[in-house]
Amino acid sequence: MVELLAPAGSIEMVEATVANGANALYVGPKGWSRRRDAYELSDEALREAVRIAHARGVKVRAAVNTHPTSQELPRLLRRMEVWVRDGIDGVILSDVGVMAAVHRTFPDLTIHASIGANILNDEDICFYREIGVRQVVADTKLSLKELRSRREIEVGVEVLIHANKCYTYLGKCWMSPYHRLERGQDESGKDLFKGSPNRGGLDYRVCLEAWSLLRGNHDPWADRVALKNDAFFLLEDVPHLIDMGVHTLKIQGREYAVDLIGRMIKFYRDLIDTYSADPHDFDLGPWKARLARIQAQRDLERAKGTLDLFQEAREAVQGCQR
Repeated sequence: MVELLAPAGSIEMVEATVANGANALYVGPKGWSRRRDAYELSDEALREAVRIAHARGVKVRAAVNTHPTSQELPRLLRRMEVWVRDGIDGVILSDVGVMAAVHRTFPDLTIHASIGANILNDEDICFYREIGVRQVVADTKLSLKELRSRREIEVGVEVLIHANKCYTYLGKCWMSPYHRLERGQDESGKDLFKGSPNRGGLDYRVCLEAWSLLRGNHDPWADRVALKNDAFFLLEDVPHLIDMGVHTLKIQGREYAVDLIGRMIKFYRDLIDTYSADPHDFDLGPWKARLARIQAQRDLERAKGTLDLFQEAREAVQGCQR
């Protein structure tokens, strides 16, 4: 049976994720997961998330999607020792050096290569497998035909069914520092680069600003240039992904409202179960109408969140808080 992996940006979202049928959830340890503090969990909250999830047979993974320096790596490994002791079932990592160090230090811990690893071909997968990775997230630009060959490699394949498609590489944005790239520290002493999600700051979604294109003499070439960062839901592809033997279907969205994430999880849980029970008599029609209602709420929340980020990006930085 394919695994449904869902986000948990708070204890309330952990509870909603478990209640609506996810097989696994992922949380962001505070300071390490490309989200603002409000959607990350302290060590105490992470421990509670593990307790809630494990009571229902749901796995917990810690997402560490920032890229630490050599000086930060020992701090990260010490934190990870706490998370492992508290019972996490795996980690989601973007940085190659971190993957190698984590595998050496915790050889029995399941490592997933994040979307930020930008895995595009079979040789990428083989490389990550050699440094201890057991599952990889496929780049969102890959077609079903390209994904199909991954079944022949002894590593799990994970596909995003709710996320966004970046016009460059998802999970590795360097446009956000267009507004700011200021270095600070959080209360634990960890470096934070405000404006860089890769280094523990925020993604200000600069790509969604109103861009224009000028000629060499500064005459307008185009008044509005769209840098694609479109949010998507997969629907038609889900039955094919199940048939292909994809190991995990992942929902992104720790920053969304708890009730919206609950609806997403319930939708995909029902979809997966219905198709798996009788694939020959499966009709996508009713599912399209149901998904349209969820998408409408998602679009409203995403638009508001983006406007809030635009405004925050232009505000003066106050101290070291994100």
